[in-house]
Amino acid sequence: MILAIGVIIIVRLFSLQVADNKYSILAEEQGKFKKVIYPDRGILFDRNRKAILRNTVIYDLMITPGKVRGMQLDTMALCNMLAIDTVEFNKRMKTAKQTFRASVFEPSLSDEMLARVNESMYKWEPAFYLQERPVRDYPYNAGGNILGYLSEVSPAFLKAHEGEGYQPGDYAGAAGLERTYEKVLMGQRGIEYWKRDNRNRLTEPLENKRFDTPAISGQNLHLSLDIELQEFGEYLMTNKVGSIVAIDPKTGGVLALVSSPTYMPGLLTGSERRKHFADLVLDPRAPLLNRAINATYMPGSTFKTIQGLVGLQEGVITPETTFLCTGAFYGCGRPMKCLDAGVFNLSGAITHSCNTYFAYVMQRTINNPAAGSPVEGLRRWAHYMNGFGLGHKLGIDLPSEKGGLIPSPELYNRIYGEGHWNFCTFRSVSIGQGEVNVTPLQAANLMAYIANKGWYITPHMVDSIEGGDQYGLLDSFKVRHQPLDIPESVFEAVHEGMQGVVERGTAAANKVPGIVMCGKTGTVENYYKGVKQKDHAFFVAFAPREDPKIAIAVVCENAGFGSTSSAPIASLMIEKYLKDSITDPQRKAKIETIAKMNLMPARILDEIRKKDSIEAAKKIEAERKLQEEFKKAKEAEKRSDSLRKNTLNRDTKDSKKKEVSGTIAYGALISPNEKVTGKRSGL
Repeated sequence: MILAIGVIIIVRLFSLQVADNKYSILAEEQGKFKKVIYPDRGILFDRNRKAILRNTVIYDLMITPGKVRGMQLDTMALCNMLAIDTVEFNKRMKTAKQTFRASVFEPSLSDEMLARVNESMYKWEPAFYLQERPVRDYPYNAGGNILGYLSEVSPAFLKAHEGEGYQPGDYAGAAGLERTYEKVLMGQRGIEYWKRDNRNRLTEPLENKRFDTPAISGQNLHLSLDIELQEFGEYLMTNKVGSIVAIDPKTGGVLALVSSPTYMPGLLTGSERRKHFADLVLDPRAPLLNRAINATYMPGSTFKTIQGLVGLQEGVITPETTFLCTGAFYGCGRPMKCLDAGVFNLSGAITHSCNTYFAYVMQRTINNPAAGSPVEGLRRWAHYMNGFGLGHKLGIDLPSEKGGLIPSPELYNRIYGEGHWNFCTFRSVSIGQGEVNVTPLQAANLMAYIANKGWYITPHMVDSIEGGDQYGLLDSFKVRHQPLDIPESVFEAVHEGMQGVVERGTAAANKVPGIVMCGKTGTVENYYKGVKQKDHAFFVAFAPREDPKIAIAVVCENAGFGSTSSAPIASLMIEKYLKDSITDPQRKAKIETIAKMNLMPARILDEIRKKDSIEAAKKIEAERKLQEEFKKAKEAEKRSDSLRKNTLNRDTKDSKKKEVSGTIAYGALISPNEKVTGKRSGL
């Protein structure tokens, strides 16, 4: 029997330790810990090598669902620490169990919460652990719409990027450059293996780190952006709705891309990002909208510059061609008014922004006998506009760019019917109104095209990628676009007229000392839900005229004349970039004047007031409900106290009655002497 038992034990031990590796695997898994090492995302530098987007570290609370079973988990204590209720706790637990691997239970712990969690971590191990993760840090509170932000990956994102290493709980670029250059910024995650003791504490690396995989940081990006110019532009656009786009004409590199109102990029990182994101989404000012590339506007009189180029190239005018303006264009019956009457050639018409001149120019272009018909005349005109970079996306390296609108024969056939339209139907297009829309980016690129006398490079934010452009993301930004064969000499009359705008025309008050600037103002009609609003203000320019280094477009919504708002902003931006600083006292005073100018549209102010009043009403209602609940609680407490007192009084009375009746009953069974002495004789 002893021998038989011994054989059975030996066979069983052999089975457990040699033949079956199940328990050895479980023991090894229990004794080691696999830690994911998230790589640092690539750093972004501006044109002067200043880091404008870098990394810092936060911690996520992770959960491994399979290790929760069998634990004595104090759910309420964990909920209180994370400031969630049990409903939310159960929801997160259910989500975690569906992942079948470690996942994020509470992301981006604040410093205060991290300290509290660390103190009690031993109670929740090994099911819960802290995962270090790099997040974005913003040395400059500018460029939020350019840089973008990170967001937790969704199931749809994981499915679309299957095989690229993403896991539930990871973060990826959701907007701006973070999204466009996600592939090169993300890097590659690493793995570390650690030993654990019998209390699940990490002790030392497993096998001297032999099985570890190092994390590889993302590639750094070098931008054409000048962060100081960007900050300056955002300051000038305080309390205004609109955009500033500045481009280096020679390279196509974007020097500044301001969308106003904007937001501080640091709001969308860290433990409060969800709250801040919700606030920004509900803000009536729409700070998350990148107006530089997503908003479109009628260009107004800035459009006259290229109308002149088309007329010259088509041969329907020469630089010396003149038209008489008596205060309005009468060529289509109903007058289209002008600001100044007179006789103008092309340069003079640009300087004085004569509507009549450019109405005649476009009329001649559309009805040009060389085209064969007005339909083909409009088609040829639209071809020029497309060549200038209008009516289609330019291809900037930022997501969600809009293409604007350039009217075509097909458009007017749909609107009016084939054969039922002519130049008089859309005469307002000749002065940048009607069925023509451009983005501020397209307007700035148009200035780069005119400054370069016939060519442009696709506007872009990123100049180079450290370590090489392995995906070819920058290839399109090295191509020189010259789609229209317009001789350089044709541009001289347009340059002359644009210089006249700044020297003696509508922008004469905004000359930059010591710099020859060419510009054009624009006042754009503005309707909101069919109701006429205050005009938008446009200004486009480039400088210096010879060897241009900056092309710029500024639009201020509901601001009136371009010469009073957009032109001063562009002038200050040009001076800041070309001279590095603004030292003249009068010019410095102008900075503060413009920055303090509140041009917020009335409709947005009304929406803000309405939102504030709704929130205030909600707050008052919440306080009222709280007071009612408090009052009910006090009344309930009073009723409870009253009931308790009544019960106590009743119990006391009943007790006394029982005591009296008990004494009488007791007295009936004892003798008089026993009553006095309190002694019993035996009952």
